[in-house]
Amino acid sequence: MATRTTSAPRGSSNSKTSGSGSGRTPAKTGRSGTGAARGKQAAVVEPQQPWILRVLAGVWLGIGHVVGAGVRRIGHDVSDLDPADRRDGAALFNLALGVFIATFAWWGFKGWFPDVVYSIVNGTFGWVSLLLPLMLFVCAFRLFRQPWDSRGNNRVGIGFLIMTFAGTGLAHIIGGQPTVADGFDGLRRAGGMLGFLAASPLAAIHPAVPVMVYGALAFVSLLIVTATPFGAIPRRIRGAYEHLMGVDLVDAGAQHDDSHDRSYLYENEAAVEPKKKRRKRFFGKDHDDDPTLEGYVGDEAFEHAIVDDDAPPAKGGPAVPPGVRRPTQAEIAVEKIKAAQGLGSAKAVADNATEAIPLVAPAAAVPPVIVPSAPVSPPPPPTPIPQRTEQLSLAGDVTYTLPSSDNLTPGSIPKERTEANDAVVAALTDTMQQFNVDATVTGFSRGPTVTRYEIELAPGTKVERVTALSKNISYAVASSDVRILSPIPGKSAIGIEIPNTDRETVSLGDVLRSQNARRTDHPMVMGVGKDVEGGYVVANLAKMPHLLVAGATGAGKSSFVNSMITSILMRATPDEVRMVMVDPKRVELTAYEGVPHLITPIITNPKKAAEALQWVVREMDARYDDLANYGFKHIDDFNKAVRAGKVLPPVDSKRVIKPYPYLLVIVDELADLMMVAPRDVEDSIVRITQLARAAGIHLVLATQRPSVDVVTGLIKANVPSRMAFATSSVTDSRVVLDQPGAEKLIGQGDALFLPMGASKAMRVQGAWVTESEIHRVVEHVKGQLKAVYRDDVAPEAQKKQIDDDIGDDLEVLLQATELVVTTQFGSTSMLQRKLRVGFAKAGRLMDLLESRGVVGPSEGSKARDVLVKPDDLAPVLAAMKGQDAPAIPDAHTAALSDNANANIAVGGYAEDLVAADLERRKQATEYHDGADGLDDEDDGGEDAWSLTGR
Repeated sequence: MATRTTSAPRGSSNSKTSGSGSGRTPAKTGRSGTGAARGKQAAVVEPQQPWILRVLAGVWLGIGHVVGAGVRRIGHDVSDLDPADRRDGAALFNLALGVFIATFAWWGFKGWFPDVVYSIVNGTFGWVSLLLPLMLFVCAFRLFRQPWDSRGNNRVGIGFLIMTFAGTGLAHIIGGQPTVADGFDGLRRAGGMLGFLAASPLAAIHPAVPVMVYGALAFVSLLIVTATPFGAIPRRIRGAYEHLMGVDLVDAGAQHDDSHDRSYLYENEAAVEPKKKRRKRFFGKDHDDDPTLEGYVGDEAFEHAIVDDDAPPAKGGPAVPPGVRRPTQAEIAVEKIKAAQGLGSAKAVADNATEAIPLVAPAAAVPPVIVPSAPVSPPPPPTPIPQRTEQLSLAGDVTYTLPSSDNLTPGSIPKERTEANDAVVAALTDTMQQFNVDATVTGFSRGPTVTRYEIELAPGTKVERVTALSKNISYAVASSDVRILSPIPGKSAIGIEIPNTDRETVSLGDVLRSQNARRTDHPMVMGVGKDVEGGYVVANLAKMPHLLVAGATGAGKSSFVNSMITSILMRATPDEVRMVMVDPKRVELTAYEGVPHLITPIITNPKKAAEALQWVVREMDARYDDLANYGFKHIDDFNKAVRAGKVLPPVDSKRVIKPYPYLLVIVDELADLMMVAPRDVEDSIVRITQLARAAGIHLVLATQRPSVDVVTGLIKANVPSRMAFATSSVTDSRVVLDQPGAEKLIGQGDALFLPMGASKAMRVQGAWVTESEIHRVVEHVKGQLKAVYRDDVAPEAQKKQIDDDIGDDLEVLLQATELVVTTQFGSTSMLQRKLRVGFAKAGRLMDLLESRGVVGPSEGSKARDVLVKPDDLAPVLAAMKGQDAPAIPDAHTAALSDNANANIAVGGYAEDLVAADLERRKQATEYHDGADGLDDEDDGGEDAWSLTGR
């Protein structure tokens, strides 16, 4: 079998030899994703170093470990640092270099060697060399105590480099701007040669120019070193002042000075250190220690109903000694897999086990199998999302600026492989060997939620031999959520997707900062999430062109809708994309109220939602009229021609032709609309989805009840793109995707994405955006432009007068309406019998009911369909009377219902239900006896009522 070659993973660059000061050996590179095999290969390829260099390197690292151990015990003790993560060699180098420069810069040591170094350093940096030892000491201190924070260490180093460059430029100006012709003594007393090269070009313009430029650059470098955003400068200054003046301590103790002693309420919290009082600023408002405003409920990415991670041990069970770290659920799961496969030691399993299960050593332990892992996508660059400034025509001369990428916080750094992945590979290999399946695990791709393991079969081995082991594989890896792909799309391999024990959160900011999102500036591009291979998934809503989002409650549907709307707000201006939001639950989309992208307030009434969809149909027809009149097939071509001035209105027309924005219609809960007005909603949705693509109108339907009565066949046929989150049954999965698979998802953002044109669903982890990030983006957008709503989208219902065509038949029409709606049976002959009217009168009443939308059209001799439910009877009667719809049904309307409790509550009936029931039974018995025609003496049988024993 041909072997597969893979490129070196990105994480392997963290594994360096001892020359970098890390103290690692080549055999330890397996931590970063290559394993012991690559370490052995590196040991063979690299030449053997001389013994003198190895001795010196060992001595240097030994001194570094000793010095680092002392530094790590200063202040907060961090001496329990993992030895594999230390950078004591590099830290000692920075410390030694700083001490050496300080010998002549601070202490004035003399000699030929210090003089030579002094000439080099001072001639390069000038008197800024006095600050170099301090910078090197700070870098050494961070490397000793925080070696794992490579991003923070790089930030501090870059900040010091910028500070040195700016300082030399300022020193050159302050020192009188000496030149090379004046000699090097003048340069040493100023900013050195670096300052001369930095400040001379700008000083040729004006001496004040380099002062302003390098002064601002020095200030920015100080913010970089201290990790202080511009918006946090006042808060940092205020916090430092309060801390130095002791204001925080005064505030903490002032509340107990003149008040009643209530310490007995907090006696159980005496050992807890009181938190420092602080003020946190949220969106322009200051809140003092209000726990309800420290964040939002939606800020937590993964929520679990079972609280067992930090639960105390059961009574009599093994307790963790004080000072010992409690193992996490992921570590316990890894140890269980190792124990099952013979990879872990008996001691490690015994330490993590919670039950007294006797450990039996396996007969033949499987050696660890190291397979290559696919390199994960690198984290997006820290550069912000490209800003686009648009000149709007919506509100006059207004410059609209898109939200900054700082509003979306970056996520965690993705992992390429963990110890759990190696344990699962060993478990899969052992399972294949036990059942004599000639297959090999050739690699895996770790995603944020699941890991896909690739299995290649030997020639002559059936695929069914692997797919038939689904239950055995689930048993071996201790997971019930195992999904098998046969084959992986585009590969001659079988994919086994197993959930990760340590899930990773996919941040929407990382998705929008990725290269996939930067390749296009289309305003309808949204961040979807990450796929199984760790790549960023970005989709264009304009090319879907309509999307159906479905899943059970809590599966991540609302989070996906929030990510989609936030992506539009981050990338599109209101003249590019306008939105209509329908939220029957009234709380899901409330955060977006007032954004300028909306053309109508967020619709919460299902009746108004149906009207809004009908308005969208009218808007679509109007756009198609313009496309047909001017000879264009798509709205994008029409907009380009309008911007180029090639589309002119007819002669003597006062119309001003403007580009049409994209119109995005978002329905958060389709099931609620289908319950209230199924026919109107379905007709509007079908017409929009059939025709609106070329008109720039796109529809997103979300529902948590993907059944056939909600997602009908007509809707599915015209919505080609699907997003299925975890469903409760395979039937719901087939409704959404037309195939099974969604019932095996693990929830909380795990989804199957099937865009238009794709033959196989793509498994993705949806992007997560917190409520705090949403509020920051919305506040920025609302501060740019005020929302301008249209009045014709969902107009208010006007108070109607009694129609003239009713005439004097209002009372009998009301009786006919009550009769038809309560019985849910619309027939002309029934009106003749019940109301005692003629055929002509009954036919006219039925025509009036049809014109008012109470019954449907005539279908021959069949009864007409009743379109109004009994619960909606009161508004219909009020509309016929020319009145507003009552909030609570009156007594007359409630008396028509069959609910006796409602009759008592509304009408105030005081009859005894038990007595009335007995009276009706008595009358029924008398009627039965009278109809029988037999005397009581001659009737020796028993009637139906006597048999009941009542």
